Amino acid sequence: MIVITGGAGFIGSNFVHHWLAERDEPVVVFDALTYAGNLGNLAPVESDARFSFVRGDITDREAVERLLAQKLPRAIVHFAAESHVDRSIRGPLAFLKTNVEGTFVLLEAARAYRAQCAPPDRESFRFLHVSTDEVYGSLHPADPPFCETTPFAPNSPYAASKAASDLWVRAYIKTYGLPALISHCSNNYGPYQFPEKLIPLMIHHALENRPLPLYGDGAQLRDWLHVEDHCRALVAILERGRVGETYNVGGGNELTNRAVVETVCRLLDQLRPRAQGSHAEGIAEVPDRPGHDRRYAIDTGKIEHELGWKPRETFASGIEKTLTWYLDHPEWVRNVTTGTYREWLDIHYGTGRSERSAPA
Repeated sequence: MIVITGGAGFIGSNFVHHWLAERDEPVVVFDALTYAGNLGNLAPVESDARFSFVRGDITDREAVERLLAQKLPRAIVHFAAESHVDRSIRGPLAFLKTNVEGTFVLLEAARAYRAQCAPPDRESFRFLHVSTDEVYGSLHPADPPFCETTPFAPNSPYAASKAASDLWVRAYIKTYGLPALISHCSNNYGPYQFPEKLIPLMIHHALENRPLPLYGDGAQLRDWLHVEDHCRALVAILERGRVGETYNVGGGNELTNRAVVETVCRLLDQLRPRAQGSHAEGIAEVPDRPGHDRRYAIDTGKIEHELGWKPRETFASGIEKTLTWYLDHPEWVRNVTTGTYREWLDIHYGTGRSERSAPA
Protein backbone atom coordinates (compact mmCIF):
# COMPACT_ATOMS: atom_id res chain seq x y z
CA MET A 1 0.00 0.00 0.00
CA ILE A 2 0.95 3.64 -0.18
CA VAL A 3 0.64 6.40 2.44
CA ILE A 4 -0.70 9.76 1.30
CA THR A 5 -0.07 12.67 3.65
CA GLY A 6 -2.56 15.53 3.33
CA GLY A 7 -4.91 13.24 1.45
CA ALA A 8 -8.02 15.05 2.69
CA GLY A 9 -6.95 18.29 1.02
CA PHE A 10 -7.58 19.47 -2.51
CA ILE A 11 -4.83 17.81 -4.56
CA GLY A 12 -4.38 14.92 -2.14
CA SER A 13 -8.03 13.88 -2.25
CA ASN A 14 -8.08 14.10 -6.03
CA PHE A 15 -5.01 11.87 -6.07
CA VAL A 16 -6.81 9.33 -3.87
CA HIS A 17 -9.79 9.28 -6.24
CA HIS A 18 -7.53 8.92 -9.26
CA TRP A 19 -5.42 6.17 -7.69
CA LEU A 20 -8.36 4.03 -6.61
CA ALA A 21 -10.05 4.47 -9.98
CA GLU A 22 -6.97 3.20 -11.78
CA ARG A 23 -5.35 0.68 -9.38
CA ASP A 24 -6.13 -2.05 -6.87
CA GLU A 25 -3.35 -1.08 -4.47
CA PRO A 26 -4.71 0.22 -1.12
CA VAL A 27 -4.10 3.75 0.14
CA VAL A 28 -3.84 5.12 3.67
CA VAL A 29 -4.57 8.82 4.08
CA PHE A 30 -2.76 10.56 6.95
CA ASP A 31 -4.19 14.02 7.57
CA ALA A 32 -4.52 16.42 10.50
CA LEU A 33 -7.84 17.77 9.14
CA THR A 34 -6.94 21.43 9.49
CA TYR A 35 -9.23 24.04 7.92
CA ALA A 36 -8.56 22.92 4.32
CA GLY A 37 -8.56 19.20 5.09
CA ASN A 38 -12.05 17.82 4.74
CA LEU A 39 -13.26 14.25 5.08
CA GLY A 40 -16.09 15.24 2.75
CA ASN A 41 -13.49 15.29 -0.03
CA LEU A 42 -13.05 11.56 0.52
CA ALA A 43 -16.72 10.65 0.91
CA PRO A 44 -16.89 8.99 -2.54
CA VAL A 45 -14.27 6.39 -1.48
CA GLU A 46 -14.93 6.03 2.25
CA SER A 47 -16.66 2.66 1.79
CA ASP A 48 -13.93 1.31 -0.50
CA ALA A 49 -12.09 -1.55 1.19
CA ARG A 50 -8.83 -0.30 -0.32
CA PHE A 51 -9.13 3.03 1.48
CA SER A 52 -8.35 3.82 5.10
CA PHE A 53 -7.89 7.05 7.04
CA VAL A 54 -5.66 7.88 9.99
CA ARG A 55 -5.92 11.27 11.61
CA GLY A 56 -2.54 12.67 12.55
CA ASP A 57 -0.09 15.53 12.19
CA ILE A 58 3.12 15.16 10.18
CA THR A 59 4.97 17.13 12.88
CA ASP A 60 4.12 14.37 15.42
CA ARG A 61 7.07 12.01 15.06
CA GLU A 62 5.59 9.25 17.22
CA ALA A 63 2.38 9.25 15.22
CA VAL A 64 4.27 9.12 11.92
CA GLU A 65 6.56 6.32 13.09
CA ARG A 66 3.58 4.35 14.40
CA LEU A 67 1.77 4.80 11.08
CA LEU A 68 4.70 3.43 9.07
CA ALA A 69 5.26 0.53 11.45
CA GLN A 70 1.60 -0.51 11.29
CA LYS A 71 0.88 0.04 7.60
CA LEU A 72 4.24 -0.98 6.08
CA PRO A 73 3.88 1.20 2.97
CA ARG A 74 5.99 0.76 -0.14
CA ALA A 75 5.75 4.50 -0.84
CA ILE A 76 4.89 7.84 0.74
CA VAL A 77 3.29 10.57 -1.38
CA HIS A 78 3.72 13.78 0.58
CA PHE A 79 1.06 16.44 -0.08
CA ALA A 80 0.54 17.72 3.47
CA ALA A 81 1.37 21.44 3.61
CA GLU A 82 0.13 24.88 4.42
CA SER A 83 -0.33 26.30 0.94
CA HIS A 84 -2.11 29.66 0.91
CA VAL A 85 0.20 32.63 0.25
CA ASP A 86 -2.08 35.16 1.94
CA ARG A 87 -2.15 33.09 5.12
CA SER A 88 1.64 32.76 5.02
CA ILE A 89 1.99 36.55 4.90
CA ARG A 90 -0.26 36.95 7.92
CA GLY A 91 1.05 33.95 9.90
CA PRO A 92 4.37 32.58 8.58
CA LEU A 93 5.23 30.46 11.62
CA ALA A 94 2.60 27.83 10.80
CA PHE A 95 4.23 27.41 7.37
CA LEU A 96 7.64 26.93 8.89
CA LYS A 97 6.31 24.32 11.27
CA THR A 98 4.18 22.28 8.88
CA ASN A 99 6.11 22.60 5.64
CA VAL A 100 9.66 22.46 6.98
CA GLU A 101 9.50 20.72 10.35
CA GLY A 102 6.76 18.37 9.16
CA THR A 103 8.75 17.35 6.09
CA PHE A 104 11.82 16.81 8.27
CA VAL A 105 9.85 14.52 10.59
CA LEU A 106 8.57 12.52 7.63
CA LEU A 107 12.05 12.21 6.15
CA GLU A 108 13.53 10.99 9.42
CA ALA A 109 10.71 8.50 9.93
CA ALA A 110 10.97 7.28 6.33
CA ARG A 111 14.74 6.85 6.67
CA ALA A 112 14.39 4.79 9.85
CA TYR A 113 11.50 2.74 8.44
CA ARG A 114 13.34 1.94 5.21
CA ALA A 115 16.46 0.89 7.12
CA GLN A 116 14.57 -1.95 8.81
CA CYS A 117 12.88 -3.16 5.62
CA ALA A 118 14.01 -6.34 3.88
CA PRO A 119 16.47 -5.58 1.05
CA PRO A 120 13.94 -5.92 -1.83
CA ASP A 121 11.47 -3.62 -0.05
CA ARG A 122 14.26 -1.22 0.82
CA GLU A 123 15.20 -0.90 -2.83
CA SER A 124 11.65 -0.44 -4.10
CA PHE A 125 10.60 2.12 -1.47
CA ARG A 126 9.85 5.63 -2.75
CA PHE A 127 9.23 9.05 -1.16
CA LEU A 128 7.49 11.54 -3.49
CA HIS A 129 7.60 15.13 -2.29
CA VAL A 130 4.95 17.31 -3.96
CA SER A 131 6.08 20.92 -4.22
CA THR A 132 5.29 24.09 -6.15
CA ASP A 133 6.66 26.26 -8.95
CA GLU A 134 6.54 29.20 -6.53
CA VAL A 135 9.95 28.16 -5.17
CA TYR A 136 11.45 29.59 -8.38
CA GLY A 137 10.17 33.11 -7.77
CA SER A 138 8.84 35.41 -10.47
CA LEU A 139 9.57 35.60 -14.21
CA HIS A 140 9.86 38.69 -16.39
CA PRO A 141 7.70 38.72 -19.53
CA ALA A 142 10.50 37.63 -21.85
CA ASP A 143 12.08 35.06 -19.53
CA PRO A 144 12.05 31.38 -20.51
CA PRO A 145 9.77 29.13 -18.41
CA PHE A 146 10.97 27.51 -15.20
CA CYS A 147 12.92 24.31 -15.72
CA GLU A 148 14.22 21.86 -13.15
CA THR A 149 17.56 23.68 -12.88
CA THR A 150 16.09 27.16 -12.39
CA PRO A 151 17.60 28.60 -9.16
CA PHE A 152 15.27 28.98 -6.20
CA ALA A 153 14.19 32.57 -5.49
CA PRO A 154 11.08 32.38 -3.27
CA ASN A 155 9.25 35.63 -2.62
CA SER A 156 6.63 34.69 -0.01
CA PRO A 157 6.86 32.87 3.33
CA TYR A 158 4.88 30.03 1.73
CA ALA A 159 7.29 29.71 -1.18
CA ALA A 160 10.28 29.95 1.17
CA SER A 161 8.91 27.16 3.34
CA LYS A 162 8.39 24.91 0.32
CA ALA A 163 11.87 25.71 -1.02
CA ALA A 164 13.32 24.80 2.37
CA SER A 165 11.43 21.51 2.44
CA ASP A 166 12.64 20.73 -1.09
CA LEU A 167 16.23 21.24 0.04
CA TRP A 168 15.73 18.95 3.02
CA VAL A 169 14.48 16.24 0.67
CA ARG A 170 17.48 16.79 -1.59
CA ALA A 171 19.81 16.52 1.40
CA TYR A 172 18.30 13.18 2.45
CA ILE A 173 18.69 11.88 -1.09
CA LYS A 174 22.37 12.88 -1.24
CA THR A 175 23.41 12.20 2.36
CA TYR A 176 21.34 9.16 3.32
CA GLY A 177 20.46 7.66 -0.05
CA LEU A 178 16.73 8.04 0.55
CA PRO A 179 15.00 7.11 -2.74
CA ALA A 180 13.01 10.30 -3.04
CA LEU A 181 11.68 12.37 -5.92
CA ILE A 182 10.43 15.96 -6.08
CA SER A 183 7.71 17.49 -8.25
CA HIS A 184 7.01 21.19 -8.86
CA CYS A 185 3.53 21.96 -10.15
CA SER A 186 1.93 25.10 -11.52
CA ASN A 187 -1.43 26.51 -10.35
CA ASN A 188 -3.91 23.68 -9.88
CA TYR A 189 -7.67 23.94 -10.25
CA GLY A 190 -10.54 21.47 -10.20
CA PRO A 191 -12.99 19.73 -7.82
CA TYR A 192 -12.67 19.99 -4.03
CA GLN A 193 -10.47 23.10 -4.04
CA PHE A 194 -10.98 25.17 -0.90
CA PRO A 195 -12.62 28.49 -1.87
CA GLU A 196 -9.82 30.75 -0.72
CA LYS A 197 -8.02 30.14 -4.03
CA LEU A 198 -8.81 32.22 -7.09
CA ILE A 199 -11.15 30.05 -9.18
CA PRO A 200 -13.42 28.56 -6.49
CA LEU A 201 -13.52 31.87 -4.64
CA MET A 202 -14.71 33.67 -7.77
CA ILE A 203 -17.35 31.02 -8.42
CA HIS A 204 -18.56 31.22 -4.83
CA HIS A 205 -18.66 35.02 -4.78
CA ALA A 206 -20.38 35.29 -8.16
CA LEU A 207 -23.13 32.87 -7.13
CA GLU A 208 -23.73 34.92 -3.97
CA ASN A 209 -23.61 38.24 -5.85
CA ARG A 210 -20.54 39.42 -3.97
CA PRO A 211 -17.74 41.52 -5.46
CA LEU A 212 -15.10 39.56 -7.40
CA PRO A 213 -11.87 41.01 -5.95
CA LEU A 214 -8.89 41.01 -8.29
CA TYR A 215 -5.40 41.88 -7.09
CA GLY A 216 -3.89 44.98 -8.71
CA ASP A 217 -4.36 45.13 -12.46
CA GLY A 218 -5.05 41.39 -12.71
CA ALA A 219 -2.22 40.96 -15.21
CA GLN A 220 -0.32 38.38 -13.14
CA LEU A 221 0.41 35.39 -15.38
CA ARG A 222 -0.01 31.81 -14.18
CA ASP A 223 0.23 28.41 -15.86
CA TRP A 224 -3.04 26.61 -15.06
CA LEU A 225 -2.98 22.84 -14.51
CA HIS A 226 -6.13 20.76 -14.08
CA VAL A 227 -5.77 18.63 -10.96
CA GLU A 228 -6.54 15.39 -12.80
CA ASP A 229 -3.61 16.02 -15.15
CA HIS A 230 -1.45 16.69 -12.11
CA CYS A 231 -2.50 13.39 -10.53
CA ARG A 232 -1.59 11.50 -13.69
CA ALA A 233 1.81 13.18 -13.66
CA LEU A 234 2.42 12.21 -10.04
CA VAL A 235 1.60 8.57 -10.74
CA ALA A 236 4.06 8.63 -13.64
CA ILE A 237 6.76 10.14 -11.41
CA LEU A 238 6.12 7.65 -8.63
CA GLU A 239 6.16 4.65 -10.97
CA ARG A 240 8.77 5.60 -13.57
CA GLY A 241 10.65 8.63 -12.29
CA ARG A 242 14.39 8.43 -11.65
CA VAL A 243 15.28 8.49 -7.96
CA GLY A 244 16.79 11.80 -6.91
CA GLU A 245 15.27 13.71 -9.81
CA THR A 246 12.94 16.69 -9.91
CA TYR A 247 10.09 16.94 -12.42
CA ASN A 248 8.17 20.10 -13.29
CA VAL A 249 4.47 19.70 -14.06
CA GLY A 250 2.49 22.38 -15.89
CA GLY A 251 -0.70 22.63 -17.88
CA GLY A 252 0.59 24.69 -20.80
CA ASN A 253 -2.12 27.28 -20.13
CA GLU A 254 -0.44 30.61 -19.35
CA LEU A 255 -3.21 33.11 -18.60
CA THR A 256 -3.60 36.32 -16.65
CA ASN A 257 -5.68 36.27 -13.50
CA ARG A 258 -8.05 38.72 -15.17
CA ALA A 259 -8.54 36.39 -18.13
CA VAL A 260 -9.28 33.51 -15.77
CA VAL A 261 -11.88 35.50 -13.83
CA GLU A 262 -13.48 36.77 -17.03
CA THR A 263 -13.70 33.20 -18.32
CA VAL A 264 -15.42 32.09 -15.11
CA CYS A 265 -17.87 34.98 -15.46
CA ARG A 266 -18.59 34.19 -19.09
CA LEU A 267 -19.37 30.55 -18.32
CA LEU A 268 -21.53 31.52 -15.35
CA ASP A 269 -23.43 33.92 -17.59
CA GLN A 270 -24.36 30.86 -19.66
CA LEU A 271 -24.92 28.34 -16.87
CA ARG A 272 -26.15 30.47 -13.96
CA PRO A 273 -27.01 33.95 -15.30
CA ARG A 274 -27.70 36.93 -13.08
CA ALA A 275 -31.12 38.55 -13.13
CA GLN A 276 -29.53 41.53 -14.87
CA GLY A 277 -26.17 42.09 -16.51
CA SER A 278 -23.04 39.95 -16.54
CA HIS A 279 -21.18 38.43 -13.61
CA ALA A 280 -18.13 40.29 -14.94
CA GLU A 281 -19.69 43.54 -13.69
CA GLY A 282 -18.74 42.38 -10.20
CA ILE A 283 -14.99 42.36 -10.90
CA ALA A 284 -13.32 44.84 -8.55
CA GLU A 285 -9.61 45.70 -8.56
CA VAL A 286 -8.14 45.77 -5.04
CA PRO A 287 -4.66 46.64 -3.71
CA ASP A 288 -2.05 44.06 -4.65
CA ARG A 289 -0.64 41.81 -1.97
CA PRO A 290 2.96 42.19 -0.75
CA GLY A 291 5.60 40.41 -2.82
CA HIS A 292 3.10 39.23 -5.41
CA ASP A 293 4.92 37.27 -8.13
CA ARG A 294 4.19 38.60 -11.59
CA ARG A 295 4.58 35.54 -13.78
CA TYR A 296 4.98 31.77 -13.52
CA ALA A 297 5.53 29.47 -16.50
CA ILE A 298 6.61 25.83 -16.61
CA ASP A 299 8.81 23.95 -19.06
CA THR A 300 7.43 20.38 -19.03
CA GLY A 301 9.95 18.98 -21.48
CA LYS A 302 11.64 16.69 -18.96
CA ILE A 303 8.53 14.87 -17.76
CA GLU A 304 7.20 14.65 -21.32
CA HIS A 305 10.40 13.17 -22.74
CA GLU A 306 11.34 10.89 -19.83
CA LEU A 307 7.94 9.71 -18.61
CA GLY A 308 5.65 10.23 -21.58
CA TRP A 309 3.26 12.50 -19.70
CA LYS A 310 1.36 15.37 -21.27
CA PRO A 311 -1.67 17.30 -19.98
CA ARG A 312 -4.96 16.21 -21.49
CA GLU A 313 -7.07 19.19 -20.47
CA THR A 314 -6.97 22.55 -22.14
CA PHE A 315 -7.97 25.43 -19.92
CA ALA A 316 -11.24 25.68 -21.85
CA SER A 317 -12.16 22.05 -21.18
CA GLY A 318 -10.83 22.00 -17.62
CA ILE A 319 -12.53 25.18 -16.44
CA GLU A 320 -15.88 24.06 -17.83
CA LYS A 321 -15.59 20.74 -15.97
CA THR A 322 -14.56 22.58 -12.81
CA LEU A 323 -17.38 25.07 -12.94
CA THR A 324 -19.92 22.33 -13.60
CA TRP A 325 -18.63 20.39 -10.60
CA TYR A 326 -19.06 23.36 -8.25
CA LEU A 327 -22.55 24.05 -9.57
CA ASP A 328 -23.45 20.38 -9.08
CA HIS A 329 -22.10 20.26 -5.49
CA PRO A 330 -23.64 23.21 -3.61
CA GLU A 331 -23.77 21.21 -0.37
CA TRP A 332 -20.00 20.67 -0.41
CA VAL A 333 -19.51 24.42 -0.94
CA ARG A 334 -21.90 25.25 1.92
CA ASN A 335 -20.11 22.86 4.27
CA VAL A 336 -16.67 24.37 3.66
CA THR A 337 -17.69 28.03 3.64
CA THR A 338 -18.86 28.19 7.23
CA GLY A 339 -17.07 28.17 10.57
CA THR A 340 -13.31 28.61 10.20
CA TYR A 341 -13.68 29.80 6.62
CA ARG A 342 -15.79 32.77 7.67
CA GLU A 343 -13.52 33.37 10.65
CA TRP A 344 -10.59 33.66 8.24
CA LEU A 345 -12.52 36.11 6.06
CA ASP A 346 -13.26 38.21 9.13
CA ILE A 347 -9.59 38.24 10.16
CA HIS A 348 -8.04 38.75 6.74
CA TYR A 349 -10.60 40.99 5.08
CA GLY A 350 -12.29 42.67 8.03
CA THR A 351 -15.71 41.11 7.43
CA GLY A 352 -17.03 37.87 6.06
CA ARG A 353 -19.34 39.73 3.69
CA SER A 354 -17.04 42.28 2.05
CA GLU A 355 -13.75 40.59 1.13
CA ARG A 356 -11.13 42.98 -0.24
CA SER A 357 -8.72 40.68 -2.01
CA ALA A 358 -8.29 37.24 -3.50
CA PRO A 359 -5.47 34.76 -3.95
CA ALA A 360 -3.77 34.03 -7.22
